[in-house]
Amino acid sequence: MTDESLAGETAIVTGASTGIGAATCRAFAAAGANVVLAARSEDQLADLADELESDHGVETLVVPTNVREEDAVDALIDETVETFGGIDVLVNNAGLSRGGEVDELTTEEYETMQETNVDGVFYATRAAIPHVRERDGHLIFVASFAGRHPRPANPVYAATKWWTRGFAKSVAAQIGDDDVGITVVNPAEVRSQFETGDGRTFADAYDEDEASEPEEVAEAIAFAAGQDRSSISEIDINPRDKFADTFF
Repeated sequence: MTDESLAGETAIVTGASTGIGAATCRAFAAAGANVVLAARSEDQLADLADELESDHGVETLVVPTNVREEDAVDALIDETVETFGGIDVLVNNAGLSRGGEVDELTTEEYETMQETNVDGVFYATRAAIPHVRERDGHLIFVASFAGRHPRPANPVYAATKWWTRGFAKSVAAQIGDDDVGITVVNPAEVRSQFETGDGRTFADAYDEDEASEPEEVAEAIAFAAGQDRSSISEIDINPRDKFADTFF
């Protein structure tokens, strides 16, 4: 994406170090946005930030952040506003999955998914709303195919993504008349470092013609963020044979 549709805007991306998050940072920088990179891996964020500044001439801010920690998320928002004066886009992308049978899932595994995929989204959205509202900006939520259809391999992960969609839609109903755009993006399998139910990464588990690439999802996110007066309500991103393989 090279049309400078986000020129001069400030975008926060959580889970920015790899996969969809890193690809989204690149797409935003290519569109002219200043990018705030948030994740736990500071070294990876720093390398990516150097790449964005070198390739696109944008400003970046690296804020190591564990979205499970309320204070860390608040600090992310505060540092962004202090550095750039405001926030135009928040991409709630940080998330994780732990597969397995429900009756074998540990409480720690359950709580880790819940705190990351649900609590982290709430913390970031709550803290960002006043600033995004000031700029008629966008809140973008990376949900999942699993948030629209049953996922027997991982019911808890699926439940967190159903929550994400419900939360996003309800936030849209609450603040949409404040000229805040809300978009939910639902990828199916994406060839990234995200873990499958059996512990492999999606990049290892799927060939190039079997799943989407992170860049495809990032392009959809950047497209939604680039809308001036409209709100792209929801985008599903699936391999073309997804429904044939899933529902037959």
